[in-house]
Amino acid sequence: MPAVAWVTLIITALIVAAAALGLIRVIFHLRAVRRTLGDVIGGVAVVAQRTSTVPEVLPAVNAELKPVRDFCESV
Repeated sequence: MPAVAWVTLIITALIVAAAALGLIRVIFHLRAVRRTLGDVIGGVAVVAQRTSTVPEVLPAVNAELKPVRDFCESV
């Protein structure tokens, strides 16, 4: 085999190795992002639970405040 063919094969191997290394790094970054997104989704769920509305208590509070509202309207 001529020397030019060997040089071409070596350069091709280096390019393929660099591309493979880049893809492996992307895989590791994506795994880290997936882990972080799992934590973020869990945190958002906790925030949504703690800031949910209270429809069970609201009618009772409105009923207790009706005399105050009636008084304010009369003034």
